[in-house]
Amino acid sequence: MGISKHPSVVTMPKAERPYPTILSFLSGRFPTISREIWEGRIREGKVLDEGGQCITLDTEYAPLRRIFYFREVGAEPSIPFSEKILFQDNQILVACKPHFLPVTPGGRYVDECLLNRLRTSTGIEELAPLHRIDRETAGLVLFSVNRGSRGIYGQLFMDGRVEKTYQALAACRPLQEPGAWDVANRIERGEPWFRMKAVPGVANARSTIHLVEVRGALARFVLHPHTGKTHQLRLHMSGLGFGILNDRYYPELQAEREDNFATPLQLVAQRLRFRDPLSGRAREFVSERTLLWQPA
Repeated sequence: MGISKHPSVVTMPKAERPYPTILSFLSGRFPTISREIWEGRIREGKVLDEGGQCITLDTEYAPLRRIFYFREVGAEPSIPFSEKILFQDNQILVACKPHFLPVTPGGRYVDECLLNRLRTSTGIEELAPLHRIDRETAGLVLFSVNRGSRGIYGQLFMDGRVEKTYQALAACRPLQEPGAWDVANRIERGEPWFRMKAVPGVANARSTIHLVEVRGALARFVLHPHTGKTHQLRLHMSGLGFGILNDRYYPELQAEREDNFATPLQLVAQRLRFRDPLSGRAREFVSERTLLWQPA
């Protein structure tokens, strides 16, 4: 049994009255964990409120309040690829993660995540990611080392002051010409809950997508997300008719199966650029990870 040393958090969303019980909410939000297991965790004091107090089965549902819990998994999959630390000082750490490794604990993963691997290798318990990339995506992730400056660096992402560059491969028509697209739409959570969808409304997701090279039925793209919605680039590429190679979620959700390490999603978070809010220096970090694109 793997049990996380650090709590995970979930926010109770707005809901119509009568409110559900917290037990019903957790069971619905995490369908792979049975109601009986959640009930046992609550009775054992393993589920906490924002004040660090144990939640009971009688605790009332409170919209927009957070619940803390410790992930437990019976048999955690092993990810046979290594991360690499590219930079570290007293404020930040930049790591490059492999495909298939989640940034933080989730689902079947507790210790096998970038955050906990780095906490173990560096001994820095205060380490915290300043942004996320998908488990299926490889590439750069920026971490805060110092709690005192964490909000300052986090604000860079909130204000859109970090320039992010991705590389991707996708299928295309053999005679497809290079081109560029600016995509802006509204992305919200779809069904199942882990899959996103574009909906009418004010845009909350914006990307610039460049098709830079075509070889037969395969194209290479350079992507610049200007916002950070979950699955944003995968959804925007799919919406243009360029589903990223080996994407199991978009454009169509494929049947659940074990990871095939020989066919990773062809998406890499390649570059991060920003001006350091403390030193004023220009920062640039580049991943050495490559896609399945053979030199011409």
